[in-house]
Amino acid sequence: MLRYLASWKNLAGCTGGLIGLLLHFAGFAGSYWLLVVVGLYGVGALAASPERIILVTAPEEEASLLRTELDALVLRVRGLNVPTEVPPKLAEIAEVLRGMLDRPRELRADPDALHAVTRLVGTDLPLSVQTYLNLPWWYAAARGSGAELVRQLDLLHADAVRVAERFHAADVQRQADHTRYLEDRD
Repeated sequence: MLRYLASWKNLAGCTGGLIGLLLHFAGFAGSYWLLVVVGLYGVGALAASPERIILVTAPEEEASLLRTELDALVLRVRGLNVPTEVPPKLAEIAEVLRGMLDRPRELRADPDALHAVTRLVGTDLPLSVQTYLNLPWWYAAARGSGAELVRQLDLLHADAVRVAERFHAADVQRQADHTRYLEDRD
């Protein structure tokens, strides 16, 4: 009950009810003012967008879903008629992304990296590949779309590497610190 009182639906309904009261005091609602107030409350409550329920999944489950999506794309591209440079480039990108997906708790703790990996796996890579595949082969060949896809994959690879470098920076620093510690210990 308290959740509903603080919801957007109730607030929109109250706004509608308030408008109904204003109509009554202005003399437009007549003797049916109560029905107008209740009706406008209902209209406001029904018109408001529902509360979004955010499902919190375990980091391992989230990473597993992303990995499955990534692996499916890599496997799918291997069986398609794409330029010969595409499958190896896509496999390189996938390898970089898997390095982060293999550490789901750390990935969840880094919202920027998680967003970037989710965007790369869920939007950028599939969009690049599917846009190329939507073109007829003769049109893609005439327009040089294969080279465009390779260029897109190069850009996405650079993006994935930048994200991975930021993601693994703490481990690199920890390794360097440990090396200094071992050298100083002697």
